[in-house]
Amino acid sequence: MKIKVQKSVVQGEISVPGSKSHTIRAILLALMATGVSTIKNPLVSEDTISCLYAALKLGAELSEIYEDQVLIWKIKGTGGKLTNKTDEIIDLGNSGTSLRLLAGMAATGSLKICFDGDHSLRGRPMGSLISALEKLGVTVGTSEEGKCPLTVRGPITGSETTVNGKSSQFVTSLLFATPLAEQDTKINIVNLNERPYIDVTLDWLDFMGIKYSFEEDYSSFTVKGKQKYKAYTRTMPADFSTATFALGAAAITKGKLIIKNLDFNDKQGDKEIFDHLKRMGMRVRKNNNNVVVYRNVELNGDMEFDLNATPDALPAMAAIACYATGKTILGNVIHARMKETDRIVAMAEELTKMGAKISEIQDGLVVHKSELHGAVVNGHNDHRIIMALVIAALGATGETTIENARAVSVTYPDFVKDFQKIHADIQKA
Repeated sequence: MKIKVQKSVVQGEISVPGSKSHTIRAILLALMATGVSTIKNPLVSEDTISCLYAALKLGAELSEIYEDQVLIWKIKGTGGKLTNKTDEIIDLGNSGTSLRLLAGMAATGSLKICFDGDHSLRGRPMGSLISALEKLGVTVGTSEEGKCPLTVRGPITGSETTVNGKSSQFVTSLLFATPLAEQDTKINIVNLNERPYIDVTLDWLDFMGIKYSFEEDYSSFTVKGKQKYKAYTRTMPADFSTATFALGAAAITKGKLIIKNLDFNDKQGDKEIFDHLKRMGMRVRKNNNNVVVYRNVELNGDMEFDLNATPDALPAMAAIACYATGKTILGNVIHARMKETDRIVAMAEELTKMGAKISEIQDGLVVHKSELHGAVVNGHNDHRIIMALVIAALGATGETTIENARAVSVTYPDFVKDFQKIHADIQKA
């Protein structure tokens, strides 16, 4: 699929879809719970559907209903006793979050479970999580060291392990799995990145009544064993990672948007991007769960941003920085190289095609104010690269064609349609 974009100004209201991070966690805890869990306003996208189908293959049961036009999933869990009656490989498509969290869940039982995915997923590193699970008595097999496809067989025994926190998903996987171990588990963490995603995980553990303790710097967690997950009811908050692109579109085009249904009390780290843009000159006015964003001054980019906690914001911030005065440094985000693609390389390459003055550093990007023009660019089949290139193109002269853009549906299936509603000149080709 291709997306074509012309210069335009966004105006109006936009509702951000539900959080991918929350929805995947909700599905997996419902899978392991006893009873029927109720998930309101889940994100329906390729990644979450991959996770949901995996849960169904592992023994969960699903019913869908609508109440006041709000989608509700009711998931009957397995009580921690996973099954796979057809003994088939669990295909997780492009969902790295699902792969890593499910590897931990699969480790809680004695059933051998096999996972695979698309070409991108097969490139995602798993070595540190595999090593951490093996120290807890789990058997993991891979066709290539530290990569998918892989097989997992437990049961996880507990005791002590160490994991590299270069991906917060490794830590979340262990935090979700170890309450079901026979013993207490101490998880030592080195090189922690993406701390807000751990906060989201801990929020879920607190919500589920799971007992654990931790060091204030998150260097270690101790999780009580022999615990259980119980059925729950919870509404999924809107996704701040996705809201970043609407915010960025307003910043680049000098438009005015009302972004609806954002809960700034939620633990998602990418809400920090609203503060970043305020520093650059955006007006951000919060009103209950809606926020009005616009600007009437030039964007000031002559500053440095630490994106360690918010790596998913790197593509959007790179696009925005092209329209800001001065030199913008986006740093401390080397883990952005471990996503669906190397996002540091991808954004440097593609924005350069559009005329950007941008260069790589080891852990990020340096961006100077640029005059962007339309070009044919590559979305790298990475949803955040695709959406970032769209917002960059909204301020560029001429037409931009984004190739390899199908993956936008991974987190935001209605992206093109929703942006058309706010007057973006965008269409699928």
